Amino acid sequence: MDKHDRRGGNAMTRSARKARHGGLLALAFTVSALQCGFVAAAPPGPISDAALHRHISVLASDEFEGRWPGSAGEKLTLDYLQRAFTAAGAVAGSEAGFLQPVPLVSWTLETDPAFSVRGNDFAADLEYREEMVLWTRRLTDDVSVADSPVVFAGYGIVAPEYDWNDYAGLDVRGKTVVVLVNDPGFATGDPALFTGRAMTYYGRWTYKFEEAARQGAAAIIVVHETEPASYGWAVVAQGAGERFGLRGADGNMSRCAAEGWITAATARRLFAAAGENFDALKAAALRPGFEPRLLGDLRANLRVRSVISESVSHNVVALVPGAQRPDEYVVFTAHWDHLGREGDEIFNGAVDNASGTAGLLLLAEAYAQLDPPPERSVLFVAVTAEEQGLLGSAYYAAHPVVPLEQTVAVVNVDVLNYMGPTRDIAVVGYGASELDEFVDQAAAAHGRQVKPDQRPEAGVYYRSDHFNFAKRGVPALYPNMGRDLVEGGRERGLELAGNYNSERYHQATDEYSPDHDWRGGAADLKLYFDIGLAIANSSAWPNWVDGNEFRALRDAQRAGR
Repeated sequence: MDKHDRRGGNAMTRSARKARHGGLLALAFTVSALQCGFVAAAPPGPISDAALHRHISVLASDEFEGRWPGSAGEKLTLDYLQRAFTAAGAVAGSEAGFLQPVPLVSWTLETDPAFSVRGNDFAADLEYREEMVLWTRRLTDDVSVADSPVVFAGYGIVAPEYDWNDYAGLDVRGKTVVVLVNDPGFATGDPALFTGRAMTYYGRWTYKFEEAARQGAAAIIVVHETEPASYGWAVVAQGAGERFGLRGADGNMSRCAAEGWITAATARRLFAAAGENFDALKAAALRPGFEPRLLGDLRANLRVRSVISESVSHNVVALVPGAQRPDEYVVFTAHWDHLGREGDEIFNGAVDNASGTAGLLLLAEAYAQLDPPPERSVLFVAVTAEEQGLLGSAYYAAHPVVPLEQTVAVVNVDVLNYMGPTRDIAVVGYGASELDEFVDQAAAAHGRQVKPDQRPEAGVYYRSDHFNFAKRGVPALYPNMGRDLVEGGRERGLELAGNYNSERYHQATDEYSPDHDWRGGAADLKLYFDIGLAIANSSAWPNWVDGNEFRALRDAQRAGR
């Protein structure tokens, strides 16, 4: 991961940065966009709540078994999507057809992983799923870490632009590093510390694993706490079975031997055994200059035995060709996969993300029916293995079927509005790029109020597929459902969103029901359609705002074009 990747959180939530550069930039871009002729399209006929019900009821059915990559459910999903895109009037998105092969590596635990901690006067064997989860991403079927000193490294962050280094003066080679989830700004709420409550990429557990590997740690363990993680322990424990990844050139040997989580209660017990107070050290870690430290004489012993297999999953790529500039592309993404099944339980993923996948099908049909067609081509990429770490989109971004320098923008559809129509629309990443101008104009035409990310503390910008395009320079945004319900107001919207997050997100209860209200999802799709159409019929090449960490990448990408 290069410096742009590691600085992913620096501006995604900074609408203030856009305001600083606003003025002439916003005025100039608005004039340019208006000259290109923004016109709100009539509501597209194919997009309706009934059509969403039709597709979601199939994709989230028990027959599809939770759409696990490489399963029989994947084959059913791929067949369904290819037929549906064809029926919608779209064509195959590449010369090879609708399917882009994505080579995956999977690790299936042969036995429960072992994680014990020993000290002179202490011994604990941690219980899998109850107190810890553990895995490896190395292509080795038996990985162990023996007699490894345990060290607390605060938030596990090295961020030069924030003058922050939790590894300063610490050699972690051979050691097991324990770190906190999220970043110091979240814990303090201080907008001058990182980005306050809005999570940066430094707060994501994926970053912490990457940084620990760069530092040479033997193992990396994140302490789970529900509020800063934005999900409960059940989500962590549920995802502890088969894991997928992409093969690195070194066989993934540059990764830490073991990666995982422990509960906060377990952390408190271990810290106490070392003569330390977990909460006191957590508070100390909020201050610049925090000194990481060994946890007394504690030594960790970890072992992960896995069955490793390699397989090929697939992205599905469909195209509505542009009439005037077919070699310029507006891309819509959504992930088709979910969590499969566990014993008799099926994780159907109706909202996450059969809804977004159904949305791609309806958008494709709406664009295909346009007369005249859009000026630029519109590409639809239904990606695999998002739930395994955005793997399908990462593979696509590294092996795009259309050039990234000719990709104008990416709009991600990950979870449609299941609550009913709203007066507002939220945009994850709002304030980061000139795509905001298209969003603002389309929302105004629909009588909708645009709001920034409603949960910036959850780091959502780094948790969905658009991020892999952003990391490579392509302006990308993630529209998300509003909270101000037409029927019930904001209070009811927040209640329903909270209920889903606590009771259905990544649970077997996220299943289809004919009683679900998809009117809001249909309304949002019509808005997304108009955003995409305005970009497709524009000659503008919207960029990241001046000062954004991805701006230089895009400038270099577009140089000479």
